[in-house]
Amino acid sequence: MSIITIAIKATATRRLRRADTETEVTKPNGKIALVTGASSGIGQATAQRLEAVGYKVYGTSRRGAGAGRRTFEMLPLDVTSNDSVAAAVGELVRLEGQIDLLVNNAGFGVAPAAAEESSITQAQSIFDTNFFGIVRMTRAVVPHMRSQGSGRIINIGSVLGFLPMPFAALYSASKHAVEGYSESLDHELRTRGIRVVVIEPAYTKTAFDANFLEPDAMLDAYREVRVAINGRVKEVMETAVGPAVVAETVLKAARAVHPKLRYTAGSLAGRLRLLRRFAPAGVVDAGIRRDLRLDGGAI
Repeated sequence: MSIITIAIKATATRRLRRADTETEVTKPNGKIALVTGASSGIGQATAQRLEAVGYKVYGTSRRGAGAGRRTFEMLPLDVTSNDSVAAAVGELVRLEGQIDLLVNNAGFGVAPAAAEESSITQAQSIFDTNFFGIVRMTRAVVPHMRSQGSGRIINIGSVLGFLPMPFAALYSASKHAVEGYSESLDHELRTRGIRVVVIEPAYTKTAFDANFLEPDAMLDAYREVRVAINGRVKEVMETAVGPAVVAETVLKAARAVHPKLRYTAGSLAGRLRLLRRFAPAGVVDAGIRRDLRLDGGAI
């Protein structure tokens, strides 16, 4: 048997063992979970799924409990406010004495538009929620997890954290930042018993796109392409997966004994991750432009 064959078999064995440990689950009985942005969509579906398997869940939104019936507690929280973050985490620790799982889901997007159609102020506001919101929550929660010697932080990222999307540059940039921050943080905290995970959904059918922030510096030069890209996004959303698919992936990452750093959510996200990893850059580039119809046609 050659050295190469031995190496291949050893690699395959390690992968199988790693896959086995990733499917092993921890029991959530008595564990406390905090899910930001839980009033609707992915956050609400995640909170409900975690609660269904035994976590005691606290959701958050800027309006607190708000309207609608929920089986989990809701706390008021604005992830762009240091004081609000400190108050919400402090209240949870006061009530429960611990926090075992943080799901950073709160975020928003800007309607498809050219990068130069958002002012610097708007760009900063996107990062203040989508990226610095995660930083604020992490800084508030990690000291408690360190004192426990355990914990898990799951950040809701996006396939746009590893793939670019033309006419979504600022949102893509915020999700790229989440990827880099999460990977570095996981290295820092894993010896403390804390793991950090990124969930990478593709298009997900929620009210998220209905609440897009319109660009605040629109230019007539981009009007035609802006309209066309918006139409393409709405077209793709018609066949998008529901938030339950993302919630199930969050649960898998939360309960894995030895979690991976990244989990794609849904078959499309999985295919895009493989494409980015193995396809030549030119093929990826052409595929993005073809999917968004950027070359020729109506644009």
